[in-house]
Amino acid sequence: MSLTFTFDPAVSRDLRDGILDLWTDVSNAGGSVGFVPPVAREDIRPELVRHMVAMAEGRTRLLVGHDEEGRVAATAFLARNTHRLMTHWLWLYTVMVHPRHQGRGYGRDLMAAAADAARELDGIEAIRLTCRGGLGLERFYASCGYKEVGRVPGAIRVAPGDDRDDIMMLLPLL
Repeated sequence: MSLTFTFDPAVSRDLRDGILDLWTDVSNAGGSVGFVPPVAREDIRPELVRHMVAMAEGRTRLLVGHDEEGRVAATAFLARNTHRLMTHWLWLYTVMVHPRHQGRGYGRDLMAAAADAARELDGIEAIRLTCRGGLGLERFYASCGYKEVGRVPGAIRVAPGDDRDDIMMLLPLL
């Protein structure tokens, strides 16, 4: 079994609800996607709306993976850099695989599909992302070809007394 990936899918209520459910489930499972558990769908909805507005404005593109039952099982948002001297690379945000699919290789599949999607875009030579330290995410991204290019110690405050490094990773596409 594997996921079926779609780049720039038509946005429907079902897709929005599926992403919202995915984001909530990933966050509550301890995933590093901008929230700390426990969170409810309504906590995440404003951030999803911001992503959807950026998509509508053409600043962000969506990659979504559906499982064999047609449910949203994975996402990544690709955002072009708007700085005129940095338009040759893009940001990868909100990289998620549903917890029920962990350990099946879908994370690697998602990262490969994101690189393929970025290669489809004119002038893109690299992907940058950031991840939260303390979870081993940098090892996962390194295994997908990314290299660590920067680290800000203690930049992410998960909770009082629990500060994590903000780690920047880069994947050259050429």
